[in-house]
Formats: sequence, structure tokens, C-alpha cells
Amino acid sequence: MIRAAEIAAGSQHHPAGALYVVATPIGNLADLTLRAVQVLSLCDAVACEDTRNGLILLRHLGLSKPLLSLHAHNEAQGSERVLGLLAQGQRVAYLSDAGTPAVSDPGAVLVAHVSRAGHRVIPIPGVSSAVTALSVAGDTQAQGFHFVGFLPAKGQERTSALQSALQSADGAMASLVLFEAPHRIDQLMGLLAAQVPDRAVSVCRELTKQFETVLTQPARQWPAQLQATPEAQRRGEYVVVVHAPSKPADAASESLPPAARQALELLVKELPLKQAVSLAAALTHAPRNALYDAALALKAAHESPP
Repeated sequence: MIRAAEIAAGSQHHPAGALYVVATPIGNLADLTLRAVQVLSLCDAVACEDTRNGLILLRHLGLSKPLLSLHAHNEAQGSERVLGLLAQGQRVAYLSDAGTPAVSDPGAVLVAHVSRAGHRVIPIPGVSSAVTALSVAGDTQAQGFHFVGFLPAKGQERTSALQSALQSADGAMASLVLFEAPHRIDQLMGLLAAQVPDRAVSVCRELTKQFETVLTQPARQWPAQLQATPEAQRRGEYVVVVHAPSKPADAASESLPPAARQALELLVKELPLKQAVSLAAALTHAPRNALYDAALALKAAHESPP
């Protein structure tokens, strides 16, 4: 693997005295990029959210590097140690436990310290569980996404944070991405079932791992689904994608002339979406973008669960 990484990324410039923010697999070691392997082989030291996890990854690659502990509770102090190494011209990599650092994980404080000190910060992209979940959620209504990560653990603060996140995402017609631990997933789905019962929710468990599961259904169905799931199949970390609200068909098509709306309603029932839009545009000369938005809304209305 080291040789393959050298062939693939060896010609790239990896300056000394720089911090490399390295995304690591979220469960499947095969997802580590060749560029990440090349950087880890070149770096002089590796700062880790958990040095035990960093050691496992480096051993898998056949590498041995000095490890520094840098986690949520010592990020300021750990950053000073990293700055000292960078000042000596060393390359330092930073790894969170899984996925992309600083995305619901430590790393942002380190990056801010290093940037303010005038050193380069170089991203080494890779896996992100939030983006991985979005890619399989199939939210056709969304115009972007809002990332929240973990909600507060308890009480009214948790409920209020969820309500605020939903309002913000809904206002932007965006997907909402949440992280949750297995012992709190029932409570989260209960809150969603109460607040947005008819909204589609994708629950992704153990992404990229052997027992990965992804299922999308209305929020109101999730509490019963979880209760019926054996305990052994409920373990692991969860990524929850709350789909954007469906745009009402009348709102999506209100800018269309009545004849165009009527033609589109008939065509969408009989033809694939793109073909229906093309034919409606040819027949009515209405704006294609407006027709497409209206067709999406009509399709969602026809397919929405009773």
C-alpha cells in the first residue's frame, strides 16, 4: 500500500512545517485514500484524538511515528505542542478517531491556532459520515443540507435544539443531518415522530461496516420499527437524515399559467418526469425550470405515504 501511495501521490508537493488534517475511515480500512497513506508515511509526527486508534491505523500501514494526544479536553495545550514541532520544520498529521477532523470531532481549535501562527494547514480529504449518509438518503426535495451532529443529551435543551434545527433546515428546504448514539436513538426518533410525523427520515447505522443498514421511511413509523429490532441489530453509531419538506404542488406551480399547470398534471401521471416536463414545455411554452419544480412537487405528492 505504501508503494501504491508513493506511485499515486509521490509527485505531489507536501511542504515541511505544515499541518496535515487527514480524514480516516469511519469503519472500513479500505476507504483510506492513497494520498492519506502517502502523507502519513512522510510526516514526522501524528497528533491523534485517541493515540490508541492512531497506533492501530499506523500499524495496519506498517508505519511507526511519534504520537501526540490531542482531544476535546486538551486541544489548546496539544495545539501548543504541535506548534512547537511545526516551528522546527516538521510535518505533523492530525487524525480524529474516524472520519474528517473538526466535523463534530476535535480539530477546529488546532487548525485555528496553526493558521494564526502562520503555518500552512493542508486538508487530506476522505470519508465523512455525514456526506456518506446524504449520498444514500435520496432526498430529492433538498436544496443543500444543514449539519448538526449530536444534539444535547437531555431534557428541554435537547427538544429545543431539535426544534430550532428543524426550523432552520425547513426554511432553507435543506436536509438535516444528525448523529446519535444507540442508547438515545429511540428518544430521538420519538421526538421526530412527534414533531414531523410525515417527514421522510433516513436512518443509517454502522456505515461502511459489515452490518451496515440504511432505511428511509416516515418519522411516525420509526419508533415501532426500532422497538421491533433485535438488540444485536441496534448497536453502533447512527447518522440520521431528516428529509426536506415536500414543496406543495400548488406553491411550486403557482407561477405557471393555468393551462401549463393542467397539462403538467396530466403528463406527470402518465410519463417519466423529464419527458413530462419536456412535453409540457413544448406544448405550453412555459418556463422549463418552473415546470420542473412543479413536476417534482406533483411527483412527491403522488408518492407520499397515506
